[in-house]
Amino acid sequence: MSPETIAETVSRIIERQGNKRGGLISLLEEIQDHCSYLPQEALELVAEKTGRSLVDVYGVATFYRAFSLKPRGKHLISVCLGTACHVRGGPAIAEEVQKQLGVKSGETTPDNEFTLETVNCLGACALGPVVVVDGHYFPKVKTSQVKEILERARSGADNVPVETDPRIFPIDVSCAHCNHTLMDASRVIDGRSSIRVMASVGALHGWMALSSMYGSYHTESEFEIPPEAIVQLSCPFCHAELTGGAKCGDCGAPMVPMIVKGGGVVQFCSRRACKGHILDLGGTTFD
Repeated sequence: MSPETIAETVSRIIERQGNKRGGLISLLEEIQDHCSYLPQEALELVAEKTGRSLVDVYGVATFYRAFSLKPRGKHLISVCLGTACHVRGGPAIAEEVQKQLGVKSGETTPDNEFTLETVNCLGACALGPVVVVDGHYFPKVKTSQVKEILERARSGADNVPVETDPRIFPIDVSCAHCNHTLMDASRVIDGRSSIRVMASVGALHGWMALSSMYGSYHTESEFEIPPEAIVQLSCPFCHAELTGGAKCGDCGAPMVPMIVKGGGVVQFCSRRACKGHILDLGGTTFD
């Protein structure tokens, strides 16, 4: 994008979103969606038009791994080379990905389809070696699977068969405050009882149903929820707000905790468009 186009895009986004308190992350998210990264000109314009210091804007842009100051491809491939993944063959996986894409770590393919990065840890050591494609975790990867993973990315990693994908499995949850089940058999999503909660966004308030298939992002709600909105969720029985102390590692929004039947806790990001989630089942953590 030319500097003129970047300026027009950023100005339009700021004008639409306004200079809301705490809205810097969603502002940068939308800019990156349009530009594929956060250009220097865009960050300077955000600081100028919102009255924030350039140091603060850069601080947010560099703190969250979801943001990039360099152009990214359509798909982001992350290969873990942490200790657990390294001893299980992580370097061979990274080498195979580099070979098939024709780029090194930190580079983007000439057609802007893929950006490859190697990281020191992805928080799923028990599942190593791990490859992450656009936020989707592929556990215990073998070099023979790399081609299939890249093909899945090209066709869209979000288009997963809920019924057969081993990364997607059912969970039953209850309120972290009153321990009442949140499962709703009257509203089915992905072929199973949904998770029913109450949702609030500004003055809007109503029910929201979430898929109980861990790894699926299918939802239904009583009202339209803007993609960038942070949703306040509460228990429909004790009416307590479902919020914990953790923040999303991708966007910084509050995480929503629920108790998993049989032991464990699931947390997911309260930002409508974010796919940050964590499942902790007795010490084994899945991101």
